[in-house]
Amino acid sequence: MKIVLAAAAAAAAVSGPVPGIADLNPEALKALIPETIPWRTTPSGNAFATLYGDQNKPGFYVVMNKFVPGTWDQPHYHANNRYIYILSGTWWVDTGTTYDPAGRTVPIKAGSFVLHPARQIHYDGVRTGPGAEPVVMMVFGEGPGARIECMGEKAETGPGPCADTRAKEGK
Repeated sequence: MKIVLAAAAAAAAVSGPVPGIADLNPEALKALIPETIPWRTTPSGNAFATLYGDQNKPGFYVVMNKFVPGTWDQPHYHANNRYIYILSGTWWVDTGTTYDPAGRTVPIKAGSFVLHPARQIHYDGVRTGPGAEPVVMMVFGEGPGARIECMGEKAETGPGPCADTRAKEGK
């Protein structure tokens, strides 16, 4: 035990203080550490942060989303592919226009990767109940990352993926 402690003390003395992120050349590396992620919280308690680009404009983007338990989207689709990595929590998802979060959604756990192909109907959210926790995900894609609703006031009308999916489902 004394040898291990002596080795650790010697290593600390030789290595000196650890440089900070501000010591790096910002032209060579740009980093956002957890304390500097620009989270924007909504009145519902969900939060969003843009890490790179702008999902509303053409080009590559990276965003983080944090959804609290009880948050659910209605069936919708995206104009372009979206690539999603679940960082923490459990995200619940279903495909199609039959909206039934309690009965049809399946769990996607932290560490999972999800592809939302362009123009394919899905909905998602975070269940409530014992052990429920927020889900945090990182979303990558090519903008503009338009989201088109299949239900509600802003729902797509006329022909398109929503109508096509309803027809396949016999609605």
